[in-house]
Amino acid sequence: MPPFTSSPRTRPGPRRRSLLASAAGAALLAGCSAGPGSDGTGGSPSAAARVRARAARDSERLAARYDAVIAAHPGLAARLRPLREEVVRHAEAFGGGTAPAPRSSPAQASPSVSPPAAVPGNEKDALAGLAAAERELAGRRTGALADVPGELARLLASVAAAGAAHVYLLTEDHG
Repeated sequence: MPPFTSSPRTRPGPRRRSLLASAAGAALLAGCSAGPGSDGTGGSPSAAARVRARAARDSERLAARYDAVIAAHPGLAARLRPLREEVVRHAEAFGGGTAPAPRSSPAQASPSVSPPAAVPGNEKDALAGLAAAERELAGRRTGALADVPGELARLLASVAAAGAAHVYLLTEDHG
């Protein structure tokens, strides 16, 4: 009897389900964080308030980018919708408005959010573009941690971690 060997498709490291659970936990943490007026500034526009507003806008733009990819590649919708929903919850946690539900075509995109970058014609490149956007945004949020008070820093760190999990899920081979 030959020894048991693992499947060649099995990757070392965390499994997809554990990353999804971690991302969901990060979203819950983000959803439980203090609201937009809790940065201790007494109402004046502070660096923390600007970081929070920018983070909300960035998440709204990222949700619009997910919408564009879903519209251009409907076969990816089931894979991308949970990630997009997380991004919307991140925008809400930062005090942003709710991003509209996915549209059936990019031409119907909301005028309140800047138009996303053009969507590549093949699914692999579209996923790579989303992963790059998630990676860049997670890096920017991590870089802002030292410049904001504790509660906002924890929220930024949590959302950056969720973004890193999204990168993994977007680049994971499904073939």
